[in-house]
Amino acid sequence: MTLVVVFVLIGVLALIAIVAMARGHNQGGEDLDALARKLRPVDVRAFHNLMNEKEEDFLRENLSLREFRAVHCQRMLAAAEYVRCAAQNAGILVRLGEAARLSPDPEVVAAADRLLENAVRLRLQALQTVPLLYLAIIVPGLGHSRRVFFDAYDVMTRQVVLLGLRYPTHGMASAL
Repeated sequence: MTLVVVFVLIGVLALIAIVAMARGHNQGGEDLDALARKLRPVDVRAFHNLMNEKEEDFLRENLSLREFRAVHCQRMLAAAEYVRCAAQNAGILVRLGEAARLSPDPEVVAAADRLLENAVRLRLQALQTVPLLYLAIIVPGLGHSRRVFFDAYDVMTRQVVLLGLRYPTHGMASAL
C-alpha cells in the first residue's frame, strides 16, 4: 500500500513539474530584453566540482559519517539549484530561438532551430536530473552521471553565441 502511495506521489510531482515548466515556457508578453535580464549566470565549473567523484571520496575519507552526510546533502542541493537555474535559462533561450526563427536569413533560422532543439532537450533533462540529485542525497554516488547535463548546457551557450553573430540576442550570450 505504501509503495502505491509513493508512486502516486512521484507521478503527481512529475506532473506538477511538467506543468510548471510548460507554464514558464508559454508566458507571453515579455520582450527579449526583459527576458535577457531574467537570465541567471551558471557556474559550470562549480557544478562539475560538486559532481566530482574524487572530491566526494576526499570528503568521505576526511569527515566523520555525520559530517560527510551533511556536506554531501548541501552539495547535492546546490547542484539541484544549478540545474533548475540552467533549466530556467533554457526556457528563456527557447523564446529567443522562437523569435530568431522568424528571421528571413536561412542561416539564422538554422541556428535558431539548433538552439531550440537543445534548449528543449536540456529542460527535459532537468526533469530527470533534479530528482536524481535529490536521490543522491540518500544514496551518494548517483549524481555523478549528471555531469553530462552541463556539457549540454555548454553546447547550448555556444549556440547562443553563434546565433548572436547574425541575430540580436539582447546580451543573452554574455549573461549565461
